[in-house]
Amino acid sequence: MTELTKDKDVTLDLYIALSRASQWVNAHADRDIRRHGLNRTEFGVLELLYHKGAQPIQQIGSKVLMSSGNITYVVDKLEKKQFVSRKTSTEDRRLIFAEITDAGKQFIKEVFPTHTDVIGQAMAGLTAEEKQAASQLLKKLGRFAQDGFK
Repeated sequence: MTELTKDKDVTLDLYIALSRASQWVNAHADRDIRRHGLNRTEFGVLELLYHKGAQPIQQIGSKVLMSSGNITYVVDKLEKKQFVSRKTSTEDRRLIFAEITDAGKQFIKEVFPTHTDVIGQAMAGLTAEEKQAASQLLKKLGRFAQDGFK
């Protein structure tokens, strides 16, 4: 077997392992989120607004890795649940912000600690040092893949 073939095999093995690990960790997180009547994107938007404050709706998608069209739908759903409200910018009326409501803040305060524990339990197969190393390597991989995406 040539070095090139070995590298391709290792690369594909890593891709499969990364995909499966992500799938199973997300399965744990998604199950926890669904217990509260939300999906991953709704929870992600709510968590973003809780931790980072009001955000322009047009920019939320890039922060939670979704298209802006889908974010409008997600914000609509969160608004119906009274977790989020829309506010027009005072400087530019074309700019609309999503803002977490008091009910949304209370919801996140109640569920986020347990959600963090669920993710921690799903990742408990690694030591703290292994998690740190994996995080650094995956960030490096992500930056390289992002930079090469044209």
